[in-house]
Amino acid sequence: MTAGDVAAKPVAVLASAGGLQLAIPECARGLGAVIAAIDSPDLIAGVKLQPLALHPDDRGYFLEVQRLGRGLAAAFPPETTQISAAFNYPGTVKAFHFHLHQTDCWTPVRGMFQVALVDLRIESPTFGARNTLYLGALRPWQLLIPPGVGHGYKVIGPEDALLVYMTDRVYNPQDEGRLPYNHASINYDWETQRK
Repeated sequence: MTAGDVAAKPVAVLASAGGLQLAIPECARGLGAVIAAIDSPDLIAGVKLQPLALHPDDRGYFLEVQRLGRGLAAAFPPETTQISAAFNYPGTVKAFHFHLHQTDCWTPVRGMFQVALVDLRIESPTFGARNTLYLGALRPWQLLIPPGVGHGYKVIGPEDALLVYMTDRVYNPQDEGRLPYNHASINYDWETQRK
C-alpha cells in the first residue's frame, strides 16, 4: 500500500489555520512505511528527501549543510530563516511535534536517528500515513517536513547524535503543537525491532 492509499479516520481535531486542518488519525500499531529510497511512493505527501554529499579525506569529512536559495530549503526566506541544532544522547526520544505554518529542513550530522512522521492534515491524500526513516551517518539524507506533518525521532545506536535543522520562520511557540511520543491513536512502535 502506498501512502496515497491510506484511508484513516480522524479521532480528534487538533488545530486549524487558514485552509490547514489537523487531526489525530487512528493508526494500527507499527512503524508505518519504512522509507529506504529517496523517491519512495510511500512517502507522505509534501515530505521531501535529498542525499547529502560527504567529502571524506584522511582528516575526517566535510559536509555542506545548506545554501540559502538552493536545495530542499530553496524557498526559505533569508530574513526569517532560523538554523538550530539539537544534541541528543543515545536512546533519547523526542516526539511528536507539529506546526501549522513552519516548514522544517533536517540535516543529521552525527549519529543515527529513527525518524517518525505522521500526516495530521485532514485534507491530505496521505492523512494518517506514517513513515519511518533511518537517517544519519549510515544514510546521509536531508529531510523536508511540511506544516501539518507530525514529526519526532529516537537516537539509535551507541553514540550521541546531532541534528542541525533549518526552519522557514523564526520559532513561534504559538505555531508548535505537541503530542506524546506514545499517543494511543498514533500508536507508533518505538521499540527496537528484534527480528
